[in-house]
Amino acid sequence: MSTVSQATPAGAAPEQGDRTNIVKVVFASVVGTAVEWYDFFLYGSAAALVFGVLFFPDSDPLTATLLAFGTYALGFVARPLGGVVFGHYGDKVGRKKMLVVSLFMMGAATVAIGLLPTYATIGVAAPILLLVCRLVQGFAVGGEWGGAVLMVAEHGKDEHRGFWSSWPQAGVPLGNLLATAVLWVLSVFQSEAAFNSWGWRIPFLLSAVMVLIGLWVRLSLEDSPVFAEAKAEIENRSEKHVPILEVIKKYPKEVFLAMGMRMAENISYYIFTIVVITYVTTYLKQPKGVVLGALLLGAAVQVVLIPAIGALSDRVGRRPLYLVGAVGVGVWGFVFFSLIDSLSGPSILLAVVVGLVFHALMYAPQAAFFSELFGTSVRYTGASVGYQLASIFAGALAPIIALKLLGDVETKNTTAVGIYLAVAAAITVVSVLLAKETRASSLRHDRVLPGAHD
Repeated sequence: MSTVSQATPAGAAPEQGDRTNIVKVVFASVVGTAVEWYDFFLYGSAAALVFGVLFFPDSDPLTATLLAFGTYALGFVARPLGGVVFGHYGDKVGRKKMLVVSLFMMGAATVAIGLLPTYATIGVAAPILLLVCRLVQGFAVGGEWGGAVLMVAEHGKDEHRGFWSSWPQAGVPLGNLLATAVLWVLSVFQSEAAFNSWGWRIPFLLSAVMVLIGLWVRLSLEDSPVFAEAKAEIENRSEKHVPILEVIKKYPKEVFLAMGMRMAENISYYIFTIVVITYVTTYLKQPKGVVLGALLLGAAVQVVLIPAIGALSDRVGRRPLYLVGAVGVGVWGFVFFSLIDSLSGPSILLAVVVGLVFHALMYAPQAAFFSELFGTSVRYTGASVGYQLASIFAGALAPIIALKLLGDVETKNTTAVGIYLAVAAAITVVSVLLAKETRASSLRHDRVLPGAHD
């Protein structure tokens, strides 16, 4: 398999930005990513809590939740398209412009959800409009991840890329933390009836303020010197630059490896953070505040832990940490529901936090790992396509498959869900073993070159 080149020796290449510059880039990426994923995760939580009743009222509660998760899953289907479109233009005109557009689109769709009339008001048009908003969300977030991590990866120094690139990854649980925190506060201070009637709209409308802050921060950024060099080289080429075709031709193996590496990471995350809400509230008939509190603390742990694991990946490599995380979620899936079934607050907290720790071991080094798989002129497209295509088969279907495997409320089959996670973990372990270690490799290249660490 093609691999990336060794790090450029000290002094052999220009600096990729001083500390002040990289801190500014990291801050902008984290803020923007947190806002986008606040919007995206908010939908998943609302689908588990209220969308089934409000937009699919003619079905029984479990079927209505499955239908709500169906609209949730379709957002993932739009993500690869967003990754291709944003990646194409991000590789041609720059990362910054695409990040601004993706954030604006996400914010507009989220605010629109907060303003939507329900089924009781406009009938079948309500779930249709909800689906349209979700597709826009999916398209926007499809372009977000690749641009955010590349802005950091291409500005930072090679030897610290794992640390700096992990910060946008921390923006994902930060967004989940914000979404869960708002829902938790509402669950504490609002009655169930008030939340179902109008309270659920508040978190979606709050997105408008957060998006404005994110746009203000992102507009202050500049594209990296690494991309500027690649763009100049591309403009001097005689042939037309079509990033997606170049990815298909030069990097097919890297795309499939990235997809495989995402299976355990993506599936486990949505089971530990989204499915668990439905499991606690619908299957165990417990108040939503119990599980939301556990998710709140779990997300806070991830925000702190991800940069630390990213820094560790610069010392020990991406692969060892990724393998520990994959094996961990494969085993923890069987323990997770037993702890939840205890109905003990500390046990539920332990189940969520440990699951998210294993997830962080994969997610923290992932940004640097995927960035290092592709050449600069197609990096946005390649990383986005590999990342987002996996989302269709992993995160999009995870809530639906998990609920189907659980079955009826009376005869819930948690072992089947554990097996589902174990299979995903096995796919990820094989993919990581087939990949080469890319720690400290140089991003100043257009084609993957031999010589990376084995």
